[in-house]
Amino acid sequence: MLTNDSAIHALNRDWRGHDAPTNVLSFPAVQAPARKPRALRGRPVAPTPLGDIVIAYETMAREAKTEAKPFEHHLIHLAVHGFLHLLGYDHETGRDAKTMETLETDILAAIGVPDPYAVRPGRP
Repeated sequence: MLTNDSAIHALNRDWRGHDAPTNVLSFPAVQAPARKPRALRGRPVAPTPLGDIVIAYETMAREAKTEAKPFEHHLIHLAVHGFLHLLGYDHETGRDAKTMETLETDILAAIGVPDPYAVRPGRP
């Protein structure tokens, strides 16, 4: 979902206790069991939604401009970042952040989006 800064601020405050807007939030769906029940093993099962991703359009556009990135690249990066959160990755520790950033850059490279963490000329 794309939303505005005001709406994502409210979500961030109400669900995470952070009283500020942010660029992306992920809300995981209920986790599926690690193993299928014996009766379902070998049978196809309908896909299970991972959850919801909310991206703040205004923040994303402002960041893309400030960081001299194409709007589309930053949108794709935030979507990938949100999906990784839905898969259980986070960036709470330096090690976790490095793991998540490496996955992000690998996924983005596979679809032709440059490393969002690389230092570029003219970028703060």
